[in-house]
Formats: sequence, structure tokens, C-alpha cells
Amino acid sequence: MTDKVKELVSSCLQARDMAYCPYSQFPVGAAILTADGTIIKGCNVENASYGLTVCAERTAIQRAVVEGHRQFTAIAVTCDIKDRFVGPCGACRQVLLEFGSDWTVYLTKPDGSYKQTSLSELLPLAFSPAHLAK
Repeated sequence: MTDKVKELVSSCLQARDMAYCPYSQFPVGAAILTADGTIIKGCNVENASYGLTVCAERTAIQRAVVEGHRQFTAIAVTCDIKDRFVGPCGACRQVLLEFGSDWTVYLTKPDGSYKQTSLSELLPLAFSPAHLAK
């Protein structure tokens, strides 16, 4: 594991600890690695109007965009499930795809162990911005 991957995985675990999830009690953390090497963290933020809840991955993307980033290379995601690797929800996969399909994805357990995969593997035959090109 490279130092940057260690930092990315550690950052998603830290972000999970900041989750605001009083309704589901299901904390999720994400950390995105930008093309210039910056790491941006996000956590899930729930709302009493459940549909307004924002996932950790989308929080991280939104924070990154606000900070001027548009190119990304990897994301690490984690939750409290200890016995298997859990990936982003379908909506988050689609949002990540908005910024390219060449993401490395680290599905991370609470103990810091991870499974490396890719966004294109998690979202095959995806609808992308390229489909809107005229």
C-alpha cells in the first residue's frame, strides 16, 4: 500500500467518525483523491426529511468541486459493517461517473482493510456525459 493510499483510507475512516446519522445510525465516510494529490473528505449527513439526506461520496464530490477540483483518480469509502466490503449506492456511483470512469475505488472495512476495484466495474454499461454529446 502506498503512502497516498494509506492516507486516503485513513481519511475515509476519519470522515466516517464525523457522520451525522441520527436516524439510520449508519455512518459512512468517503475520501476522494484529486488529480493533483489533494484528499477531500465527506460523510453522510441525514435529514428528518429522509430524501434530503446526502451520502458521504456526494458530500466529498461537492466539497471538491467547491474547492475547484474537477479531476479525480480514486475514492475510499467505509461504513461500520465489519464482515464484508460495501460499495457506494447507485446514485453515488452515477455522480462519481460525472467526473470520469477511471476511478480506483477502495472499499474499506472499519479495521482499515480494503478491496480495490474500479468505478467502471461497479457501474457497468453506465449512462455518462458522453451520451449527451451531439
